[in-house]
Amino acid sequence: MSAAPVEWSEHPTEHRRSKTLLEMADDIMDQMPGYRVEIIGGQILVTPPPDGAHARALTKLMRPFIASGLDEEETNVLQAVGLWLPEENKGFAVPDLAVVDGDFEEHLVKRNCYDPVCFRLVLEVTSSNRTTDLRIKDSVYAEAKIPVYVIVDRQHQRLHVLTDPAGGEYASHRVHAPGEIAQLPDSIGAKVTLDVAEILEAGRPKQAP
Repeated sequence: MSAAPVEWSEHPTEHRRSKTLLEMADDIMDQMPGYRVEIIGGQILVTPPPDGAHARALTKLMRPFIASGLDEEETNVLQAVGLWLPEENKGFAVPDLAVVDGDFEEHLVKRNCYDPVCFRLVLEVTSSNRTTDLRIKDSVYAEAKIPVYVIVDRQHQRLHVLTDPAGGEYASHRVHAPGEIAQLPDSIGAKVTLDVAEILEAGRPKQAP
């Protein structure tokens, strides 16, 4: 969702100015702990805390990346690290999972967000924000030239692998169903395969007894 503009003044009697998006995002983070706040395309996006199955899927997803050696000196596997977006999108995103260069901390831009140049892959597991992950972030990540974007669509039980960003979109978009093994590009730094059924099953909420 997007936040409505508000006004701010250090002294009520003085001329007021509108808050910047970054200031409004800070206010929302203070008022709604646990919510993910991002600024994409001039809008503030606020996502409520995900369910436990979302976290379980992320844990399952991290294992093949770590087993392949991507969480060593040359690269790191990180959850919820800030990605500073190019000027046309005016803000930052917080992907669920990312593979970044080992020297990513040298690419800090501001507000705990890092330059896209050090990102090799970003990954999102859908929650209430499915439309954002599938129809907004794909172009945003492509414009930032993130080489690989993976989406785990829990609602439709599919795993998407988007590669080859050019002109604000991904030239390749492969959709994998349960029973398939998704092979990720070697460009991320290692050979990584994802068991689609295993990941989607991990992300499925279990019925209460």
